[in-house]
Amino acid sequence: MKTDSNQSCNKGCCDESNEQIKGFNSSNISIMPSMRPPLNPMAEYEKSGYELCSFVENFVQTDADPVPKIKTHLSKKDIFSTIKVRCGIKRHKYTVTPGLYCIGNPDKNSEVLVTANFKLTFDHVRSQLEGLDVWILVLDTKGVNVWCAASKGTFATDELVRQIKRASLEKIVSHHRVIVPQLGATGVSAKKVKKDSGFRVVYGPIRASDIMTFLKNDRKADQKMRMVTFTFSERLILIPVELNMVMKPAFIVLAIILLLSGIGPGIFSFSVALSRGSIAAAALFIGVFTGAVITPALLPYIPFKAFAIKGIITGVVFALATGFMLTTTPFVSSMTSLTSLFLLTIAISSFLAMNFTGATPLTSPSGVEKEMKMFIPVQLLSLATAVGFWIYSAF
Repeated sequence: MKTDSNQSCNKGCCDESNEQIKGFNSSNISIMPSMRPPLNPMAEYEKSGYELCSFVENFVQTDADPVPKIKTHLSKKDIFSTIKVRCGIKRHKYTVTPGLYCIGNPDKNSEVLVTANFKLTFDHVRSQLEGLDVWILVLDTKGVNVWCAASKGTFATDELVRQIKRASLEKIVSHHRVIVPQLGATGVSAKKVKKDSGFRVVYGPIRASDIMTFLKNDRKADQKMRMVTFTFSERLILIPVELNMVMKPAFIVLAIILLLSGIGPGIFSFSVALSRGSIAAAALFIGVFTGAVITPALLPYIPFKAFAIKGIITGVVFALATGFMLTTTPFVSSMTSLTSLFLLTIAISSFLAMNFTGATPLTSPSGVEKEMKMFIPVQLLSLATAVGFWIYSAF
C-alpha cells in the first residue's frame, strides 16, 4: 500500500511555542516526551520498505487485525491517474492490495461491500460512500473490473471465500452477510459461499451511485438499480481506451501503406510514396475515426444489430464524402484508386466497430464469436482487394 507518510499534527495538539496552555504558563509546567501526541499519527503503522497508500487516512482497531480507513474524496493524483487509465495507459497495472478496508466508523453491525482490486473501480466505489460507515472487502481480480472479472473467473466464489477467511470477517461483523455487486453475480455462487464461509450473499445494485439508496431501502434494489444502461456519456468514456489500443497497429499499417504507395513504373519512388501514402493514410485514419469514435457515439441510431455492419455503414458515409473531395487530387483520379481507398476505409471501420463489442452490455460471448467468424473474412478480403487495387492504380 502507498500513502502520504507525512501527516500534520491534529488540531488541538499542544504547541510548545505558545506561552500559555489553557491558562498555565509554560514555564511552570513540564511536558514529558511520552505525553506529547505523536507528530505523525500513522507512524505506528509504517514499516521499513513499505509506504502507506495516499487514500488511507487512519486505521480502525477490530477484534481481528487493524483495518485501513480510507478516504471518500479523490485526490488530484487519483484524478490524474484515472484520466491516464481511461486513455488506456498502464490500465492493467492499476491495482490496490486485496483485503478489508473501511469507510467512516463501522462496527459489528455495519454492512460489508465487496468489490474488485482494479483501482478505477475501487476509487469509484469509495467516492460514492461519503457519510456511510461500511466495510469494503476487495477481491484479487488481477486488476480487472467486476463485470469482466466475473466472466474471467477472478471475481469468483473461491476468491470471495478466501478473502472472507483471510480478513477473519466473522470476528469483525456479527450479521455474517456480504453485499456483492450485481454485475459480479455470474462469478459468485451464493449457495457455495454460504456453505464454505458461513456468510450469506446479498446481490447489490449495478451502479455504485445506488449503494446509499440500496442500504437505506433495507438492502432492496428497485428495477432501475437492476438495469444496465449504456448512455451516450458511458459510450464516450470508453472511446479513449479503444483509440489507445488501435494506435500501435494503425501506425504499423501506415508504415506498410507508405511502403506500398511507392511502388510504380519506376519500381520504387520515395517522393511518390509520401504523396500517395499521405492520401492512403487519410483513408486509414478516417476508418479509425468512424469505427472507434463515430460508431460507438451513434451506436443506438445506426441500423442493424451487428456491430460490423454498423461500422460498414459509418465507413461508407465517410468514405464517400472523402472520395468526393479527392476526385481532383493527383494519384486519385482513377476509379481503381478511389475504390481502393473506399474499401480500406470500410474494412478498418467495420473491424474496429466490431472490436467495440467487448466493451458493451449489448452483446454476448457467443454472439460476438459468431459475428467475428462471419465478418472477419469479409474484412480481410476487403483489405486485400484495397491493397491490390492501390498497387495496380499506380501503373
